[in-house]
Amino acid sequence: QVQFVESGGGLVQPGGSLRLSCAPSGIIFRILPMGWYRQAPGKQRELVAKIFADGGSNYADSVKGRFTISRDNAKNTVSLQMTSLKPEDTAVYYCNVGSSSTLGNPKTYWGQGTQVTVSS
Repeated sequence: QVQFVESGGGLVQPGGSLRLSCAPSGIIFRILPMGWYRQAPGKQRELVAKIFADGGSNYADSVKGRFTISRDNAKNTVSLQMTSLKPEDTAVYYCNVGSSSTLGNPKTYWGQGTQVTVSS
């Protein structure tokens, strides 16, 4: 059974930092690209960062230079270090497989996510 357990969210002031973690199970983690996604109120879910099995990564323009995605294939975990947070980063953050079909497939399983709120 596929599961994604996200943690690390919270309330932070603008300019602050948070580190999110995800522990997927039920997937062959070490060979799959993984992604961090977010959904802000009233907006569609979007991919913010993706990391390939070999450690290569890419980022949405809105977070480039501020967020860093990493993975530990030995521990089956994927993390997102977020710095210089802005109010517009407020969203529920999810991890999932970083494939091109993840967002568009209505049958994609999503975990509970972790809420990130950036506010003074």
